[in-house]
Amino acid sequence: MPGKMRTLLLLLLFIYEARSHAVSMPNFVLLMADDLGIGDPGCYGNKTLRTPNIDRLARGGVSSRSTLAASPLCKPSRAAFMTGRYPIRSGMASRSQVGVFVFSASSGGLPHSEITFAKLLKNQGYSTALIGKWHLGTSCHNRTDLCHHPLSHGFDYFHGLVFTRALRLLVFLPLQVITITLLTLAVLRWLGLVQVPPCIFFCLFFLAALVLGGLLCFLHYFRPLNCFLMRNRDITQQPMSYDNLTQRLTADAAQFIQRNAKTPFLLVLAFLHMHTALFSSKDFAGKSKHGAYGDAAEEMDWSVGQILDVLDELKLANNTLVYFSSDQGAHVEEVTIKGEGHGGSNGIYKGGKANNWEGGIRVPGILRWPGVIQAGLEIDEPTSNMDIFPTVAKLAGSPLPEDRIIDGRDLMPLLQGRSHRSDHEFLFHYCNFYLNAVRWHPQNSTSIWKAFFFTPKFFPEGANGCFATHVCFCHGQYVTYHDPPLLFDISQDPRERNPLTPTSQPRFREILETMQEAAARHAETLQDVPNQLSLGNLIWKPWLQMCCSSSGLFCQCDWEKQVGRGSH
Repeated sequence: MPGKMRTLLLLLLFIYEARSHAVSMPNFVLLMADDLGIGDPGCYGNKTLRTPNIDRLARGGVSSRSTLAASPLCKPSRAAFMTGRYPIRSGMASRSQVGVFVFSASSGGLPHSEITFAKLLKNQGYSTALIGKWHLGTSCHNRTDLCHHPLSHGFDYFHGLVFTRALRLLVFLPLQVITITLLTLAVLRWLGLVQVPPCIFFCLFFLAALVLGGLLCFLHYFRPLNCFLMRNRDITQQPMSYDNLTQRLTADAAQFIQRNAKTPFLLVLAFLHMHTALFSSKDFAGKSKHGAYGDAAEEMDWSVGQILDVLDELKLANNTLVYFSSDQGAHVEEVTIKGEGHGGSNGIYKGGKANNWEGGIRVPGILRWPGVIQAGLEIDEPTSNMDIFPTVAKLAGSPLPEDRIIDGRDLMPLLQGRSHRSDHEFLFHYCNFYLNAVRWHPQNSTSIWKAFFFTPKFFPEGANGCFATHVCFCHGQYVTYHDPPLLFDISQDPRERNPLTPTSQPRFREILETMQEAAARHAETLQDVPNQLSLGNLIWKPWLQMCCSSSGLFCQCDWEKQVGRGSH
């Protein structure tokens, strides 16, 4: 009898420890929108765009009013989100005007030496998946090494795309420059102010013809080459089709949750919405009050609802931390030739995507974990999308890497009310490679100071964006440098309309001195790393070009349905 009792006690102890271990390893569902403005969801004040599922998520969890993207551009922002580090530390911050990868066959990307939260969780026994947009590179030396691919960064499963189109950067911007140059020279010649040889006009017309010819070649050849879907290492659709794409990716995300319902998992669902080109299925097209943008936003909200429903059906909600955010603010310059806005709302905030005014970096931030995080709570302390990295790592029981600086901070004390202050006293806002602004939230103070070292030149005058170039650039003639820096108190002036002066703020010079000293200390922590967005890493390399067939430039296939039925 004592032997049987001992066996029974050992069995009960084993079951208890197993259940305790399972509870201590929550699931994670991280939902990342693309270019969604903080003024778009209903829970952030929008009265006409229907987002019932994002609102439902907010009611069940914590809504942050001061979640900040680590960069106002998607590539560096996503690198920071994945690694918990400022993108300049990984070389994912451009020194030129081109801040994104233009070709899928580029050699730049998130370095393999970087540690993502997926790598940490995979080492803890988690099943990991990324479904949707990656946009952090593919290969380094040949088309099969996939050194930057999600599977090389800790994800067990990948279904999505590694590239989004940049036609405006490649074609429309050069055409705008050529057209403006032609018109300017023609007017100056007509006024008799400048003698312009006819050969100059001929060369400019010839250059415009080359750009248009390049566009035709791009549409004919490079769209099939550049725009494709992958499942793990295989191309399954080339060119990528937008038909029911959201439904396909959402169904796959739901299936991943179902397959891993009894084991801890990490799912990153990175939406293609709201980045242009905007698309939506027939069930959503033409149904919103905000044109193509609203249709796409409401379709994305439907997808969020599908994921929440699956968690409820499988009784996983109480053991799952769900996070919803956007990689940066809405792209305010997205306006069609017909005048339809294809960019969203940044609410009361100035600026948008590609600049560090609040509209470019202040994004929705919602976290839900029933029974662990208080439902319906709103917080207004400055936090960063880099904070997800240490938060997820600690909850999964993983130690943080000790060989590198982690810039994110654990969010749980703030979310659970154990702390009422953000652990970020200072935050640094980069415009690509260049330190653009510093944010300081002093201890024992309600003020949030923000100092700009330079600001973008909005055009036309009085506009809320850089409409002439479609995005704001980060240096040279496109910015205005400030000495002393431009200073705001964001807690009192969130619209950033009234820069402070020594007259309006007696501590003006003291505040700026403290922030400049913090920026200098931060700069001392930076190390030289390979520039992943150098010209050499950006250019198209034919030996890196991926193709689903051996038919040269005519890469066409559609195995999505077949692969989808057999995927595991």
